[in-house]
Amino acid sequence: MTRFAPGGTERQMTELVRRLDPRRFKVHVACFERVGAWLPRVEERAASVVEFPIDGFGKPSTLVQILAFARWCRREHIAVVQTCDLYANIFGLPGAALAGVPVRIGSRRELNPDKSSGQIRLQRLAYRAATKVVANSGAARQILQDEGLGTESIVIIPNGIDPAAFTARKASGAVNTIITVANLRPEKNHETLLAAAATLVGDYPALRFQIVGAGPRRPELEALARARGLSSRVDFLGHREDVPALLAGADVFVLPSRSEAFPNGAIEAMASGLPVVACAVGGLLDLIESGRTGVLVPPSDPESLALALRSLLDNPARAEAMGRAARADVLQRYSFDRMIAAFEELYLSGLHQRDAARGRQAQAAGI
Repeated sequence: MTRFAPGGTERQMTELVRRLDPRRFKVHVACFERVGAWLPRVEERAASVVEFPIDGFGKPSTLVQILAFARWCRREHIAVVQTCDLYANIFGLPGAALAGVPVRIGSRRELNPDKSSGQIRLQRLAYRAATKVVANSGAARQILQDEGLGTESIVIIPNGIDPAAFTARKASGAVNTIITVANLRPEKNHETLLAAAATLVGDYPALRFQIVGAGPRRPELEALARARGLSSRVDFLGHREDVPALLAGADVFVLPSRSEAFPNGAIEAMASGLPVVACAVGGLLDLIESGRTGVLVPPSDPESLALALRSLLDNPARAEAMGRAARADVLQRYSFDRMIAAFEELYLSGLHQRDAARGRQAQAAGI
């Protein structure tokens, strides 16, 4: 992992570390920076957390760290290496191959909205050192295929949630609170939500917007909200650990992102019984059935977003029906139990193939 700051990938991988069967797996965690609010959660379950600090991929010191990582893999007798994001893919997959780790699993958990062409090329090269690459959505798989990765090398394992952590919102007969949960980064496109909000608040005196998440764009977005006269209607709540409670108290979830692989925030909102209004991009096309569990709109289109939100504001019964359908969908299709089982099967099948190959080699040698 890169570090342990709150985020979608970090949540999924932290839960993977915590939930893998300890009778089968001894889990070590390698990282670039041993920092972040969720580090203690990882340390509770991991056999070790080891830091390999780097400062860019163009520096000789990075090669030194890759060699150190390879030595560490050999010393700890690592059988499976799984990398969790672009930076970890570029660093960890070649290092694991150099160490002779038999099962090397890369990942694609985003659609590269903010990555340079050089970074993407490096990642494509790193994937050559993987035995499998896990995509968390059909959209992520398509990106891998477009980049030349063979279908047989790709496995889809969708994100999971803990259903017990999310209670269904109580029907209130009104739609007054619209919430979004996403880091404040450019690809999340919060400005489209603010533009839509500005066209709605005059017609709905009780309407409020909650923006949950931290990130570098917060001052810019707060200034934009003030410029649009939304200061009294939009609450910037920052990073929160009580997201399930916030979702249970809201009425509609909105995600205006320009790019999404498979957003945790939308899954969690659906588990809380909220209809999701989102842009028709990436993994949201797989997750949301427009008209039944939410509404999909064109990206970067404030008018369409406002119209979709208005359709639920004016028809609370429709919003509640969508929310019930959304919750039923998520509870049936997505859970941490299913996600963990899929990863465990991937690890064990890779090790089985390794053992079978060794058996064939021994037989051929007459041993």
